[in-house]
Amino acid sequence: MKKITLLMMGTALWSACNSNHESKHQAAADSLKIKPATANVHVIHLSGSTTIAPLAQKVAGYFRKQNDSFDIEITEGGSSVGIADLEKSMTDIAMSSRDMNDEERRKFQESNHPITEVKIADDALAVVVHPGIGVDKITRDQLEKVFSGEVNNWKQLGGKDIKIMIISRESSSGTYGFFKEAVMKTKAFTALAMYQHTNGSVINKVSTTEGAIGYVGLAFINDKVKALPVSFDGKTYVAPDIKHVKTKTYPLARPLFFIYQNSNAAKVKTFVDYLLSDAGQKEVEETGYVSLK
Repeated sequence: MKKITLLMMGTALWSACNSNHESKHQAAADSLKIKPATANVHVIHLSGSTTIAPLAQKVAGYFRKQNDSFDIEITEGGSSVGIADLEKSMTDIAMSSRDMNDEERRKFQESNHPITEVKIADDALAVVVHPGIGVDKITRDQLEKVFSGEVNNWKQLGGKDIKIMIISRESSSGTYGFFKEAVMKTKAFTALAMYQHTNGSVINKVSTTEGAIGYVGLAFINDKVKALPVSFDGKTYVAPDIKHVKTKTYPLARPLFFIYQNSNAAKVKTFVDYLLSDAGQKEVEETGYVSLK
């Protein structure tokens, strides 16, 4: 797991999961300096989604400028890891890019640890491909066949005669969980899939691997890959972008969550409320996610 601790004086705060993300926000990062820690600092620990982590990092930086009695520690490990850490009281906030499943909810109930789930932003899964495949759009049924291995050459979908290379997130990722439920249904991923730890590594792998296809959060798309319009009905194809998420017309849109134990609400509420404020939601948009405003 990757741990980012926001305790440094005079250090640039923003560090994203891929090079496009970094360059896109470098100017803001260079001007964002964290104040020196003061006495009686309240440390808030966040753990989980690698999709949410870049957003949490940026918001935490601005939050610390206004609230220098707080420090934020962020550990990336995937939504499942964050939720498990929360259940064990090893973190204050779990970052999750998917809904909690029944088993996770049951564990909190059995341990008598009631929780609050807060929607902090919207996002979308973008299907990204290597630019040279010769395919410009794709259906859910085709995605299922591609990622299960039933279709293994782009010429089967009207593209070039190039072997399809499957790039996926690892199973602890909320991005993986959402894609599996929304696209794969009951089908399993092909055994030939190559699993990556972060959205950034998926982008890097797809952009440098001929015939590759993968999926990432909306904020991670760059000009080194092609993001395909997707259709769930085989008729209407919708591009992954903020406009189509806001109008609820893109079929792979999803909410992003902060989850915390109710017993810890007083500790985390100031930070959560800041993220939900107009200022926080402005940073959501600036980072490439979809605000709730």
